[in-house]
Amino acid sequence: MTITLHRLSAPNDDAHDLVGELSAELAGEGYDPSQQHGLSLDAIFVPSIQFYVASVEGAAAGCGGVQFLDGFAELKRMYVRPAYRGRGVSSAIIRTLENEATAKGLRTVRLETGDKQMAAMRFYAREGYSVCAAFPPYTELDPFAIATSVFMEKRL
Repeated sequence: MTITLHRLSAPNDDAHDLVGELSAELAGEGYDPSQQHGLSLDAIFVPSIQFYVASVEGAAAGCGGVQFLDGFAELKRMYVRPAYRGRGVSSAIIRTLENEATAKGLRTVRLETGDKQMAAMRFYAREGYSVCAAFPPYTELDPFAIATSVFMEKRL
């Protein structure tokens, strides 16, 4: 199985479909709308974020982005289609995003996920991430908005 990552400079159909599937999956978990912190497709394509689509044998399998912030990087919109989970796609995406952070001189990568995303949290833990305190911009939100959030980080 060949996994290929493509950096996008603008949204395309694959990015639209993958981000839509992720949003639908998270909405189906029952999170209150104020507790859903995923970026919209348009908000992903800004200069501070690099976004990738992973393909397996030419078919879009997953996506993820990394935002470069002051002193750390944050993973954004990580998603792999169910048919491709457990096949190395997530690891390929996260390695690429971590490499981008390192190339920018950042040594800490953080993320926010939901407390119902057990498989995602297990994956991140296997990749070396551990639970941490909330970080900006989440620390500026109403406590209810982050009540179901789990924050994780990894030192590169």
